Amino acid sequence: MGGEVHQIDAVVVGAGAVGLACAAELARRGRDVLVLEAAGCIGSGTSSRNSEVIHAGLYYPTGSLKHTMCVRGRRMLYAYLAARGVAHRKCGKLIVAASAAEEDQFAALHRRAEENGVENVATLTGAEAMAVEPNLACVSALLSAETGIIDSHGYMLALLGEIESRGGALALHAPVLRARALTAGGFEVETGGGSAATLRCRVLVNAAGLGAQRVASTIEGVPAETIPPLVLAKGSYFGCAGRPAFSRLVYPAPVDGGLGVHLTLDLAGRMRFGPDVEWLDQHDPARVDYSVDPRRAESFYAAIRRYWPGLPDGALTPDYAGCRPKLSGRGERGADFRIDGAETHNLPGLVSLFGIESPGLTASLALAELAAQRALESL
Repeated sequence: MGGEVHQIDAVVVGAGAVGLACAAELARRGRDVLVLEAAGCIGSGTSSRNSEVIHAGLYYPTGSLKHTMCVRGRRMLYAYLAARGVAHRKCGKLIVAASAAEEDQFAALHRRAEENGVENVATLTGAEAMAVEPNLACVSALLSAETGIIDSHGYMLALLGEIESRGGALALHAPVLRARALTAGGFEVETGGGSAATLRCRVLVNAAGLGAQRVASTIEGVPAETIPPLVLAKGSYFGCAGRPAFSRLVYPAPVDGGLGVHLTLDLAGRMRFGPDVEWLDQHDPARVDYSVDPRRAESFYAAIRRYWPGLPDGALTPDYAGCRPKLSGRGERGADFRIDGAETHNLPGLVSLFGIESPGLTASLALAELAAQRALESL
């Protein structure tokens, strides 16, 4: 790109699932779009370090962005994946009560599912659940038939293909160094990396995931008090050798900071368990150690055997880890997604997305729709 100033309609920072979805949505609305990604490939952050689950939307407080974006996004996502030929499967999920003490929690979950407009959720007795999944142990369960699994990388490639087919582009190794609002409107963005450039755009979308707070802090004119603190919670996964013992996903009761150590399947049928929740005592994404400590397996065996007592000794192997970009800490009420537009920072054309953890992948198309709407309506 050289040292000259390049004019473009819209710049999206971050080439994960949400950033690519935002860019595709802006391109559909006729905008010339450039996606900036600091890493050397798309989706190398939270988008490739998750459970690859399409969530139904039954966990989240009714009326929250997590609720509305998940339910709408899930419906949009299934249609998009089918239209684009991206691998996925609506396999369903059992959320299980391992003891009578958890049944009240599950009754509340079922009520919330109804309030959230989630389709095809049914209560099963323990006998009914174990009839469909003979290796399961539980006293009751919720069956969420709309839950599924996705090839997240295939999805991101489909979004990138759509962006490029509509004239947009992706720049890798292009970290944002600084940006500023222009007096006449729009933004000037300086990028680093091997192809350092200066860009001018009317719309700037900060969808940098774990780096969203850092990017926001580089934008001159964004009040520091409008940037929420970042809280990091690491989650480790363990793989499981052998034939799959279940045909559906299996989730325990939710825990502080997450949904419990659950069983998911990849599209090849391989079982994996996780993530757990490890609250980090530092808040710099660049310092996160993504290695999986084999010693964490002990707590995994204990958690998994509450619903799968037949898990063999020695079956778990360290797999991979991810990190949640949270806006709330240990013991606090879970924070909602934040999609901050001009009503927050008074900079028309700028939208920042903060705290996009689960169900961000499921919600990505709906989040993109809302982010594009807020950015364009503020111009």
